[in-house]
Formats: sequence, C-alpha cells, structure tokens
Amino acid sequence: MIDFDNEAPAIIKEFMNYMLAIKNKSPKTVNEYYYDLRTFFRRMKIDKGLVEPQTDLEEIPIKDVDASFIRDIDLNDLINFMSYTAQDRSNSPTSRTRKTACIRSFYKYLYTIKKYIDNNPAAGLEYPKKTERKPIYLNLEESQGLLGSISGEHQIRDYAIITLFLNCGLRVSELAGISINKIKSNKIKVIGKGNKEREVPLNKACIDAIEDYMKVRPVDGVKDKNALFLSEWKKRISVRSVQMIVKKHLKIAGLDSEKYSAHKLRHTAATLMYKYGKVDIRALQEFLGHDSIQTTTIYTHLDSDQMQEVVDRNPLSGITRNGK
Repeated sequence: MIDFDNEAPAIIKEFMNYMLAIKNKSPKTVNEYYYDLRTFFRRMKIDKGLVEPQTDLEEIPIKDVDASFIRDIDLNDLINFMSYTAQDRSNSPTSRTRKTACIRSFYKYLYTIKKYIDNNPAAGLEYPKKTERKPIYLNLEESQGLLGSISGEHQIRDYAIITLFLNCGLRVSELAGISINKIKSNKIKVIGKGNKEREVPLNKACIDAIEDYMKVRPVDGVKDKNALFLSEWKKRISVRSVQMIVKKHLKIAGLDSEKYSAHKLRHTAATLMYKYGKVDIRALQEFLGHDSIQTTTIYTHLDSDQMQEVVDRNPLSGITRNGK
C-alpha cells in the first residue's frame, strides 16, 4: 500500500503511480521514494528562500510543488541537497544512493515521459562513491550454537525460521512471505525486491525443519491458510515478528543481539556458502537474488585462515633455498 499523505502534490503522485504500475517497483520502494522527494522539496523551499531558514523541515508543506517550481531547480541545487543529506542529516552512502536514484528517476520521468521540463539537470547527478564494506556475520561455531540453543513454546517454528535463514540466505520479507503452495519438493519460490520471484533450492536441513513444523502448525482458525509461518494469532507472521524472534534467540544463544539481526543471518548464509561451499560468485548472486554482482562481492572477503590457504597453495610455496 502506498503511504501518500495529504501533502503529496499531483505531480509526485503521478510519478509514484508510474513507478508502481510501469516500472514494477515494490510498494516499499515507492514509499521510500515518496519520503525522499518530500524531504527534497522541503529542502528546496528553504534553499529558494520560500520559507524561513529556521523552519522545522517536517512542517514545510509541498502540496503546491508544480512544474514551474521544478523548472527553477538546477544541478547545483541537486548537489547542494545531496551535500545536505550527508552533512546535516548524516545519511549513509546507501541512503544517499537511493535518494540519488529517486531524483534521477523523477527527473527522467518529467523530461522523457511527461515533457514537463525542457532539460534534465539530474542527468549530471553522480551517485555517491560507495565505501568498501564487509558484512557482519556469525562464524560456523556461532551458527551451530544458535541452532542448538533454540527453545521455548514455538521452538519448532522458530528452528525452521532460523534454519531457512542460515541455509538459504533469505531476506526477512521473503521468509515472512513464504506460501505453502510455493513449496515444491526441494525448492521454494519467494518474492524478492521489486516483486521479482525466484526459486531457492532447499537442503536436507531445511526440508526436515519445514516438515517438522508442518506437523505442529495450527490448522483450525488460521486466517491465511496458505501462509507457511504463522503468528500466535494464527495470521501470516509479520516481518517485525520474525525480527523479534531472531533477536530473542540470539540473546538466548549468548550472542550480541545489537550487533546481529535477521538480516545478518542472510549475511551468514552467504559467507558460509562462499567460504565452505566454494560457490561460484555468479551462482551466489543468483541464489541471493542480487541484481548486481557488485552487491554479491561483499561476501568474497577472505579471513586469515583463507589467506594462509591461498598463499600455501602457491605452487612455489614448497621451494626453499636448498632446492627442497
């Protein structure tokens, strides 16, 4: 559901409907784009002197934003806004990259589709340079400890949830959205980012965990009979509930629930598959549902043991000065 408020001008609503219906963006992404544009135009009103500089950004209306106002914005204004998001709002590179994508898409729509503007200043807006990052993940021993510590009233369900995270590297929304009719033998179909469906293979651990859960999964009074994982209220489990379940079991296992999360279990699965399964990077990309292989490369980092293994495998590693 798109979360427009009463402040959304017609020109933005048209763009959001275009992104949803034509570009097939997910409602979550479209909502984020709306919030980004709302912040952008509020800031533009300050920069253009249309409101007092001390005005609370959240109180600035954008209902009157139209093509005339947009035409008065140039590339320098866009760069100044991105600088503002970095310095004043302390947005992360990921957040600023999304804002850049949003603004570029918006202006491209106005220029090429609606013909509202005669030139596209956002065409020259560059994406923020990404800093190299390494994923936070559980090591093999910690992962085994987490699985071994799961207990409580819903331990069979929770064990299945965490097993799927650690073996399949699912996103939280993908796991919460699993439907029974999408499970076929040793595969499941999940809906990922951009409403894209992909098929994920299941190993024995996952198959056994799902079968065990299906034996105790409620049947009577279930509101969504096709939902795999159910809440205490017999409804499809929510993303927030899944996150809380994972946090609870991380604490029980003695792991830092502030450092680790459900999404970090996705990192864990990807890292363990790459490290121990010798998985090809392209195969890992497809398995995780990444659009770009650049996203997948964060899992190709080498730890100290792997670094030692790499240097030991050098065919010259056994040659010494005396020829042995």
